Amino acid sequence: MPAKSKAQQKAAGAALAAKRGDMKKSELKGASKDMEKSMSEKQLEDFASTKRKGKPDHAAHH
Repeated sequence: MPAKSKAQQKAAGAALAAKRGDMKKSELKGASKDMEKSMSEKQLEDFASTKRKGKPDHAAHH
């Protein structure tokens, strides 16, 4: 499942870094913190590697 926005993609990247130990989990905020807890490393990789082209800065809320 690809990220829906740049913000989401950034959050996934931060969560992935924390999961791998490249970043302290205590440094995660908001969405990143939730994603780190609820998603696997593979899911986070998929999210973080989404192509940025044509992505809005923030996903549209319905």
